[in-house]
Amino acid sequence: MAGDPVSAPTQTAVPDVPDVPAVAPAAATALADLPVLPARHPGRWVATAGVAVLLAMVASSLLTNPQWEWDVVAQYLTWPSVLQGVWATVRLTAVATVIGFGLGTVLALMRLSRSPLLQSVSWAYSWVFRSVPLILQLLLWYNLAYLYPQLSLGIPFGPELVQFQTLDVVDKFGAAVLGLGLSQAAYSAEIVRAGILGVDQGQHEAAAALGIPRGRQQWRIVLPQAMRTIVPTSVNEIIGLLKGTSVVYVLAYGELFYTVGVIYGRNQRVVPLLLVAAIWYLVTTTVLTVAQYYLERHYAKGALRTLPPTPLQRLRWTLGVARSRSTGRPLPVDLPPGFLAGALRRGHLTRTATRGDKSRRDTGGPA
Repeated sequence: MAGDPVSAPTQTAVPDVPDVPAVAPAAATALADLPVLPARHPGRWVATAGVAVLLAMVASSLLTNPQWEWDVVAQYLTWPSVLQGVWATVRLTAVATVIGFGLGTVLALMRLSRSPLLQSVSWAYSWVFRSVPLILQLLLWYNLAYLYPQLSLGIPFGPELVQFQTLDVVDKFGAAVLGLGLSQAAYSAEIVRAGILGVDQGQHEAAAALGIPRGRQQWRIVLPQAMRTIVPTSVNEIIGLLKGTSVVYVLAYGELFYTVGVIYGRNQRVVPLLLVAAIWYLVTTTVLTVAQYYLERHYAKGALRTLPPTPLQRLRWTLGVARSRSTGRPLPVDLPPGFLAGALRRGHLTRTATRGDKSRRDTGGPA
């Protein structure tokens, strides 16, 4: 009301804050003198020593056992027929990969379509070709001429335009390509479908909201993002396909394993020839593994701020750091800030001195 006296503002009691004791200079100096020691990992050292002993034993066995016959391995490693077998294996893998992943992508898009017929056909294809063993498929394709002696091209249910013998088209190489490629398509379809389904649904909705045609959505937006999931599994399948070409020996096709088998069947040098095949399989799979690394790095551009360094970059930076430490020269200009810190720390925890160390330092005893 107008005649009421104005009340004084209410004062809030502020609790007393205890004073924080300042660190004494002597205590600060003592804390600064505490040494930082690396954490000890006795289990890691024991495991490292055990693995080192096992590796030494394996190396000693490989070098001292004359039954390995490394001279025979070196002789046949670049044998002309062996090199022809390697080329046949690589060519067979390349053609089957193109057929398998090309057809597999089509089957994956059919499975994701809204047509019940396309979905059913894609599902049935994967079901059949994943259920029948590969060696059985190879034999069936090789004997295709028994079912259809002649093949023709023309209008469906109409006149035939071109006609040719089945054996002229589906020979050993053709049967191997059909068996490997069509079988791989069933697995590739599921890999591609899983990669497409792994893309966030918002990407599809954003592309549709922008009015982008559906085909361009899949080719320019969805598939590049799905490749981050598709590439590792696909390269793994290609490596399996490369090794799976050894099954083609049932067709007497001259790939690597069949060629090596023919050679050791004549000279009875079984183990050295098997080592020759193993070395060439190791070389080819290593090339695919390196290609996988660079493909993954390429498709990671949209997901990572900083791409992982390549092996050549790691080697160049390591040599640059070593040269800088030994000669006093400046570090390489393109050296990332975190590379040197990671090389120094190596992920180890650190610890300070123990009570025993502190008591010895306080009493003047030996540290």
